[in-house]
Amino acid sequence: MSDDTLFQSRRAFLRALPAITAGAALPLNSASAAEGKHHWAMLVDVRKCIGCQACTVSCIMENAVPVNSFRTIVSTYAVTQEVDGHTQVGTYVLPRLCNHCDNPPCVPVCPVGATFKRDDGIVVVDGDRCVGCAYCVQACPYDARFINHDTNKADKCTFCAHRVDAGLLPACVETCVGGARIFGDLNDPKGELRRRLDAAKRTEPNAVKVLKPESGTHPNVFYIGLDPRFQGRVEGQAALWRPSEHGG
Repeated sequence: MSDDTLFQSRRAFLRALPAITAGAALPLNSASAAEGKHHWAMLVDVRKCIGCQACTVSCIMENAVPVNSFRTIVSTYAVTQEVDGHTQVGTYVLPRLCNHCDNPPCVPVCPVGATFKRDDGIVVVDGDRCVGCAYCVQACPYDARFINHDTNKADKCTFCAHRVDAGLLPACVETCVGGARIFGDLNDPKGELRRRLDAAKRTEPNAVKVLKPESGTHPNVFYIGLDPRFQGRVEGQAALWRPSEHGG
């Protein structure tokens, strides 16, 4: 095989990786609603998450996230429970990120309008306007924002908007080895995201959950297989994976 043929084969393989690693992730060029607008969202199947942190690492690399800061993270909780008079200890993993809420509390508190929601539903930060006051960090009920200590600006998950705009999947979805993250358009009834959500709702009325529903933020990150005890305040100590503790 010539070097040129080998190069072309390698390129074809790399182009196919999103379809392989993301499992049932939605191709971003599929049809949307009649009005032609996208409404991007994510579904996390907690049952498939193995806590490998591939999503965390890929997000850090894709978005140049500073050391020990996170746009997305899989929190690992130590859980104890009493069963038949015996104490059982286990772990629970919960992927977390910005929920790109339809009613985002981070937007109205920004004094300079740096945080805003795009027409396609993605909540972003305009770094040129942000003054680093951290009001949005305090307003977020999901602990999904931070002040980037390299830029002194508010930072958060953007669903990898730069990739989505180019027709690609978010980095965390593309690298999820268990296919636990599905990204797609809520306005596309034939898309994988909507089909997964609709199928789950048909199976069990409360199968699809969001974090902290009592906050009234109307998140666009949905969960299947989520223990109801982890929807709100978690009773347990969350252990965050930190690159600096693993040779990073």
